[in-house]
Amino acid sequence: MRIAVVGGTGDFGLALARRLVEAGEDVVIGSRDAERAEAKAAEIGAAGAANADAVREAAIVVLGVKAEAALATAEGLREAIGATPVLSVASELRFTKSGVFPSSDARSIAERTQELLDAPVCAGLHSLAAASLAHGRADGDALVCGDDAGAKELALALAAKVVTGRSLDAGPLASARALEGLTAVIVNLNKRYKGHAGVEITGLP
Repeated sequence: MRIAVVGGTGDFGLALARRLVEAGEDVVIGSRDAERAEAKAAEIGAAGAANADAVREAAIVVLGVKAEAALATAEGLREAIGATPVLSVASELRFTKSGVFPSSDARSIAERTQELLDAPVCAGLHSLAAASLAHGRADGDALVCGDDAGAKELALALAAKVVTGRSLDAGPLASARALEGLTAVIVNLNKRYKGHAGVEITGLP
């Protein structure tokens, strides 16, 4: 399937796209700057295009831009995305002297993105960092949530290709509130222990 990674020229998007290409997927990197997308895509053996062109023929769109740009980007691509499933990976964090905190907004970015799009939105990969994906599959499991069964199936299949562990269904889209908050926990752990923390779920068959 063709996977569009919007924000694919950034650290996370490019690392994710690289892993997907290595897994044999047809990947197109999207950017506001088509030339930049093409240049970065050439580095990893993917295609590159302006965001709107990248998403039009995709089977699933990964919204891989930074949190502060996620909603505006989604809204701007609403027509181009149409009914194509979207995987939201952003987490809105607050950085303070005391540590990193989740967003004060009760709704997740994924839920707010769903309100802007006609397409089904899933959320996932929040326990993965660019540094974890930079040199290979990220250690641990990937968690994905969403309300649309078909979209979630695509997102789970994608996630399974970029981790050493399993891709797990974490429930409805409302669970994105916990998944996005988990990013703050992981960032705090990485800062405290100077590592690249991941998540592994135990006790499941």
